[in-house]
Amino acid sequence: MRQSQQLPLVGLLLFSLIPSQLCEICEVSEENYIRLKPLLNTMIQSNYNRGTSAVNVVLSLKLVGIQIQTLMKKMIQQIKYNVKSRLSDVSSGELALIILALGVCHNPEENLIYDYHLIDKLENKFQAEIENMEAHNGTPLTNYYQLSLDVLALCLFNGNYSTAEVVNHFTPENKNYYFGSQFSVDTGAMAVLALTCVNRSLINGQVKADEGNSKNISIYIKSLVEKILSEKKENGLIGNTFSTGEAMQALFVSSDYYNESDWNCQQTLNTVLTEISQGAFSNPNTAAQVLPALMGKTFLDINKDSSCVSASGNFNISSDEPVTVTPPDSQSYISVNYSVRINETYFANVTVLNGSVFLRVMEKAQKMNDTIFGFTMEERSWGPYITCIQGLCANNNDRTYWELLSGGEPLSQGAGSYVVHNGENLEVRWSKY
Repeated sequence: MRQSQQLPLVGLLLFSLIPSQLCEICEVSEENYIRLKPLLNTMIQSNYNRGTSAVNVVLSLKLVGIQIQTLMKKMIQQIKYNVKSRLSDVSSGELALIILALGVCHNPEENLIYDYHLIDKLENKFQAEIENMEAHNGTPLTNYYQLSLDVLALCLFNGNYSTAEVVNHFTPENKNYYFGSQFSVDTGAMAVLALTCVNRSLINGQVKADEGNSKNISIYIKSLVEKILSEKKENGLIGNTFSTGEAMQALFVSSDYYNESDWNCQQTLNTVLTEISQGAFSNPNTAAQVLPALMGKTFLDINKDSSCVSASGNFNISSDEPVTVTPPDSQSYISVNYSVRINETYFANVTVLNGSVFLRVMEKAQKMNDTIFGFTMEERSWGPYITCIQGLCANNNDRTYWELLSGGEPLSQGAGSYVVHNGENLEVRWSKY
C-alpha cells in the first residue's frame, strides 16, 4: 500500500536528493485476527502492566485502534501518576515513549503533554544525552535506542532539535548501534523511524531545509536498512523474534531504499504469527512492541488524524469483554542453577514455579542471600533492566552491564521476558560491550 504526499516548494527542490519514502506494508488479514489474541491476552491480563510497560501497552493498543476502556483507564492513570510524580527520574527514552503514548490519535490525554511541558523537558533530557556524548567519547547517558525515541518524539510533536546534531551523531557506523560486535536490529530500526521523520519534516518544510544534512540523512537511512536486512534469517525473522516487529516498521517506511526481492514481508509476518502461537511474546512489553507492525502501523502514524481508524474495529473484542488466559497445565515447580559472576562465581540452586521468568529466579535467590544475590533494576521500554548486583552498577560511560546467559550463551530476551526451564544453568555476568 502506498501513500502519496503533497510537496511544498522546498519539498520539490529536495525531491531529487531524497527518495520518496512511501510505505510498502503487509499486515494480518481480518480473518487472521484471532491469531493475535495471545498478544492481547498478554497485554490485558498481565499483572506487570505498570511503569513503562503500561506506556507501551497504551501506545500499541491506541495505535492499532483497539479500545478496551477499563484497561486503558487504569493504565492512563498510571501514566498520569508518573508524569505528575516522578518525571525527573525517568530517562529520556521513557519520557519520549510517554509523549508518544499520550499523543497517539490526538486523544484527550494529549493535553497532558502541553500542560506539563513534556516537550520542553524532553528537549532538555535529549540535550543532556548529547552533552554526555561530547564528554565521554560518544557514549550517551542511556543508549541509541532511547536517543532515537527522543528524536522521533521531538520530530512528531514539533519539538526543537538540531538537524546538524542528528547528522553528526547518527552515522551508521557509530559504535552505539552495536552490542559488542553485533549490530542491534531494534536500535537500527528505531533510528530509521526517527531519521525518516526528520527527512519528511525537511521535505514538507516543517524544519529549515539543509541540502547537505538532508542528503546525509538519506544516506544514513539506506545504510541502516542494509544492515537491518543483513540480519534477516532464513525463516524471515530479522535479528531475533523480539526485534522483528520494529524492523518491520522500519522497512515499511523505507521501501525506496531496498529492492522488493530483498525482503519477503509475508514470510516474516507468517513466522511471527507462528512465534505468537508458540507463546514467544509472554511479556506485555514484547507483545506491545510487535503488535503495530502486524496491523500495518508504524510509529510515524502516531499523530496522524487517521491513526485510530483501522480494520481492528472488527476485531470482535468489546471494551468490557474479559480475555481468558489459558492456565498452565499444572502449578508444578522446577529447579534451576543460578549464578552471579564478577571476579568469582556465586552459585545457588533455586526453585520456582513452572513458567517463571528469569527475574523471578533472581528475586528468589535474593531472598535466599541478599548479600550475594541482592540486585536493583529499572523499568525500561523493553521491560526490567538489571542495574546493580552486590552494589556493582552498570555504567554507560564505562560500557559495562549485567549480561544474562543460559548455558553460557547470551539471551536475546530480558529478565522479565525469558521463561526458564527445569535444570537450566542461568548466569548473570559482569560484562563490557
